[in-house]
Amino acid sequence: MSGHEESPEPPPTRREVVTETLHGTEIPDPYRWLEGDGEAVREWTEAQNDYADTHLDTATREQLRPEMEKLAEVTEYGAVKAENGRYFQTVEAPDDDHARLLVRESPDGDGTVLVDPNAWPANDDEGAPTRSMSWFLPAPDGKHVAYAVTEGGDEHVDVHVATVPDAETVAVLEDRGRVHLGLIGFDAVSPGMLAWDADGEGFYYVATGGADAGAQMETELRHWRFDGSEETLLEHDDQHVWPTVRTDRASGTLAVGFSAVGGGIDWYVEVDGALRPVVADGDAETFVVFHEDTVFLQTDHEAPRKRLLTCSLGRLREGDLAFDECETVLPERAGILQSFAVTTEHVVAQYLEDAHSRLAVYDRDGGHVRDLDLPDYASVSDLRVDDAEAVLYRVESFHRPPTLVRADPATGDRRELARADVDVPEGLVVRQEFVDSTDGAEVPVFVCHRADVERDGDNPAVLHGYGGFRSSRPPSFDRFRLPFLGDGGVYAQVCARGGQEYGEAWHEAGMLAEKQHTFDDFVAAAEHLRAVGYADPDRLAVTGRSNGGLSVGAVVTQRPDLWAAARCTVPLLDMLRFHRFLLGESWTTEYGHPEDPEAFEYIREYSPYHNVERGVDYPPVLFTTAVGDTRVHPAHARKMTARLQAEADGGPFLLRTETDAGHGGGPSTAALVTEQVDEWTFLYDRLGMGE
Repeated sequence: MSGHEESPEPPPTRREVVTETLHGTEIPDPYRWLEGDGEAVREWTEAQNDYADTHLDTATREQLRPEMEKLAEVTEYGAVKAENGRYFQTVEAPDDDHARLLVRESPDGDGTVLVDPNAWPANDDEGAPTRSMSWFLPAPDGKHVAYAVTEGGDEHVDVHVATVPDAETVAVLEDRGRVHLGLIGFDAVSPGMLAWDADGEGFYYVATGGADAGAQMETELRHWRFDGSEETLLEHDDQHVWPTVRTDRASGTLAVGFSAVGGGIDWYVEVDGALRPVVADGDAETFVVFHEDTVFLQTDHEAPRKRLLTCSLGRLREGDLAFDECETVLPERAGILQSFAVTTEHVVAQYLEDAHSRLAVYDRDGGHVRDLDLPDYASVSDLRVDDAEAVLYRVESFHRPPTLVRADPATGDRRELARADVDVPEGLVVRQEFVDSTDGAEVPVFVCHRADVERDGDNPAVLHGYGGFRSSRPPSFDRFRLPFLGDGGVYAQVCARGGQEYGEAWHEAGMLAEKQHTFDDFVAAAEHLRAVGYADPDRLAVTGRSNGGLSVGAVVTQRPDLWAAARCTVPLLDMLRFHRFLLGESWTTEYGHPEDPEAFEYIREYSPYHNVERGVDYPPVLFTTAVGDTRVHPAHARKMTARLQAEADGGPFLLRTETDAGHGGGPSTAALVTEQVDEWTFLYDRLGMGE
């Protein structure tokens, strides 16, 4: 392996043991002080970054940097949102650090720039702006657009409002908190946390408190108007629920959903200034979509794979709607109903079948008309309808760059609007294999590699996964993965329990007391890759981020013999204290609450930080986190790194902390390239691919 003949010692970390007694069990924590943000923690973090550089500053890094920079110099096209004959889209050109927001008068017409973060003042060491645009939402009349501005990757935003097409800023709502437009595991018909008025006079949105004050789950539903007035309609401080909003553009009806993270959604409608309960099932995941005088409800109530129902707008406004009062348009089927789009005559539904997409067209009564052609093992997202009643969507796979498509549901005709111009290595193949895991589960694993790769156990391989919060893992494209595949690497992705690849039962089989199943699925996938000859343990790495970082931490501590390396990104690792940081309390519905005696027992069994064993030979691990992460606290990665460095054999155990990034990575292309170079350098060198 390149550059590791002499390994310096990691920087010293002082031990200050804090012992808590939880449910009669003493829990020592020698690195509690790393949960802080004072000067001592900053100095320690800088020393850890320097130590990581001693292992990452190899010939491989210089070999990969030009490749990654070239891959960054590709035009990227965001999904298209159509309103009143105008088509809104983000486009990031090769020389851009951030994507611009454009508006077009036709699907593939010339674009007018509405927002250009690249022109904002430079304020980082490389001369690039650290502010970026994280989302946008055009008004139904197409004459205004709201968009979010974030600093350094922070998920807390200022909301700006601009005119279309002359891009005049007419309002700035500063420091509005976590105003996001999506829910975990859902895309095109997600209600989000901002919705325009039907009359075009303003919008409703959900504002949150700040991370510094520990108030991210303290929310207010507000109504902002162009005349500058703003009214608070509702205050909400349930730590386990996110409010979300949706409006009917014809009647002005406001629907408010209260969504448990990874759980059900209760819906209310505003009538005469008061919120009236409509769907209050508790456990059902239900999404409400308005179309003319009809309300569509996508729900898993008595349908774990989801179904599509309708009722009249008038009936919805009466409140207390029972599901059996609704008409069924699409009954539960073999696949999982992921999203849908409605035209005057058709419903276009996206199903997940064995974790990859199918697009089907139905008439408004639910009769099957046709399927829309998709590549094998593809993933569809951002399914929407334009004013001409065509559907717009994005399709991709492991070896197919994201492509924006416009299709006619009536005829099935389709054409590509845009596609990232990326040089994909020739001869890549994708397979789907199924592995036997615990409790009789048959777990899907996607595998991508060059066609000429032999199953001789001597291939460098990476296993990636997530497994939680109802978030499925269908095929996805990552241009920075291409050099690894071109150099003969094998990329595998496990659809571990905890996601929703097979409905709510698949989710529940990997949550709360069943969480160990998620880790079992990772292990089963790794053993399968070894058994069929893709890679032996000395050439197999495991990777994951956020909840997937928890999965990585668990399988590294439970089965260190399976891995040559691990990349653990913005992870949860101290599972006895996760609920004390940032958004952690809201995740207790997924993991269980450490303060509950029963949950404490099963959480402690897998909590990575509490299962590091002194003297065990653990594989090298690269932990990455960010100072600006307002979702998963960097203390998880800090404490785990310190413990492994002090108590474990093997390694090295490296920690890279970004200073101008958040939970979603770096704020600019330059920062993204640096991140990717470091992560792939680590994997190349540890898997024997470096020079």
